[in-house]
Amino acid sequence: MKERKRPAKTQRGKVLPISMDAGFFFERAVSSLDRYRYDKALKYFRKAVEYEPNNPVNHCNMAGILSEMGDYAASNEVLQTVLEEIDPSMTECYFYMANNYANMDMFEAAEEALIRYLEEDEQGQFLSEAEEMIDLLQYELDRPTKLKSIKSRHGVYEHDQARALLEEGKFAQAVKMLEELVQSLPDFLAARNNLALGYYYLGLFHKAVETVEEVLVKDPGNLHALCNLAIFYQHAGNREALEELAGRLENIVPFHQEHVFKLATTMGILGRHEAAFGHFMRLMRGNETNLDASLYHYAAVAAYHTGRKAEAEQLWNTAKRLDPKSSVPGYYLNILSQEREHPEAEPVPVNYQYLLPFEEQMKRWEASEEGIPAEMKENPLIRSSFFWALRHGDNKTKLQVIQAMGLIADREVEEALQAFLLEPEEDAYLKEMALFVLRNLGVNQPLPVRSGATTTLVDPSRVTTQLPVWRSEWQAVVDLALERMKRSFDLQQQHDMETLWADFLTRLYPDTPTVSHLEGWAAALEYLTAKMHGQSVTYEQVAQKYNISASTARRYVQRVDEVCGVKEKLAEIFPSVQ
Repeated sequence: MKERKRPAKTQRGKVLPISMDAGFFFERAVSSLDRYRYDKALKYFRKAVEYEPNNPVNHCNMAGILSEMGDYAASNEVLQTVLEEIDPSMTECYFYMANNYANMDMFEAAEEALIRYLEEDEQGQFLSEAEEMIDLLQYELDRPTKLKSIKSRHGVYEHDQARALLEEGKFAQAVKMLEELVQSLPDFLAARNNLALGYYYLGLFHKAVETVEEVLVKDPGNLHALCNLAIFYQHAGNREALEELAGRLENIVPFHQEHVFKLATTMGILGRHEAAFGHFMRLMRGNETNLDASLYHYAAVAAYHTGRKAEAEQLWNTAKRLDPKSSVPGYYLNILSQEREHPEAEPVPVNYQYLLPFEEQMKRWEASEEGIPAEMKENPLIRSSFFWALRHGDNKTKLQVIQAMGLIADREVEEALQAFLLEPEEDAYLKEMALFVLRNLGVNQPLPVRSGATTTLVDPSRVTTQLPVWRSEWQAVVDLALERMKRSFDLQQQHDMETLWADFLTRLYPDTPTVSHLEGWAAALEYLTAKMHGQSVTYEQVAQKYNISASTARRYVQRVDEVCGVKEKLAEIFPSVQ
């Protein structure tokens, strides 16, 4: 029989002291969280805060639990306490608060907190989540957020914004942003390249060249800068420098599609169409870009200029199929058709820009009752062509551009026209037209106008005249005529009406007639303006328009004509004018 072992005597265990500190309650809180006991977790986190009231992490943990429990307002109170009293550098609290506000459908407050996070946080811990929330807030608020910068992506966000402005044709705004960016980040070469383009689009050629040369000092092989410089050389007529640089560019075979596209368009603009065609065909073999109608247009232009007209026709037909709303492919297909029918005719310019030639655009807009379509006003290529033509076109083109800018009517247009007034060599009549357009845009503060070495302040709200006074009743006649004429007279014709009225008053001053019958004077001005521009008009028509009799209209027309001799001048040009 085996001996049975007796159980050992139980020894009394040692009692370990429990350390009741913040760490202890933190561990208990985490354990409760693991078991989804949020009420207990909150209680333990509160105790942790009591033991270490100056530890912001404990407060944030408590705020997190309150948020999980749906008490978003209480959570935000805790987070606000952290930022105001404990540790203002904990910028992630703004992100947590934005989430809480969003959960309460307080989207304005959520946006404000999110912007504070993005503009003050250096680490970008929640950057991707914050960008997702921006999309949500833009949808809920039905507008873009008011975000200006992202501190954790210093420079990158601002550069993206500036690029978007360039693509929208808002060149002045883009230039201002890029100037600030390169000042704070002088080695940000992409921003400097885009700044050079912004200057170029605004017609500030010398600034554009200086800026691109700054890029090449820092990076002599920068492809974007080299391409931009080649285009600038072409504009300046610097043939020797252009030939050397274009020869270098022709030997480059870029790998990245962005670089291939840049080089292809540059070669096309420089007239190196064979090289351009090769690069465009390379791009069209890529999967990402082969459905872009504009790319087919570029390739078609290169094909046209290298004698591949059948291939050009195929490419423009493809562009037309891909972009049926655009009139560009059809315009150039029509040119090909006309060339086949009339091979002896003078060749028509075929341009790489994916838009109609400027003269063709103006012709179509003038024929249209609706003027410039809204989508065309935002087209960056059209906008850049306007800004460029305003500085470098002939006077006829500049006059067309000033009128077109009056139809675009935005802040960029105001700035461009005000800058135009400061060009000392520009034609005085063109400046009067610019002032007229600025008045129509609502600009009423005095503006500096430069002529030669003299600068004077001119009030655009008044008709331009040498008269020492301009009476309110004289302006009332102009205002009435403009109101009735705006639907059937273009801006130049409206301006000429004003000029006629100013001429009439100037010739008679100081013995000007009493102006009480506004309708009679306004009808006379419209009638004579129509005659000056070869429009068919009768006394009965203007009388009906101004609610006066035909005899009254005739009497006022004769009064203006006696002083200004409008019909006499017209008879010399158009003998049939009555």
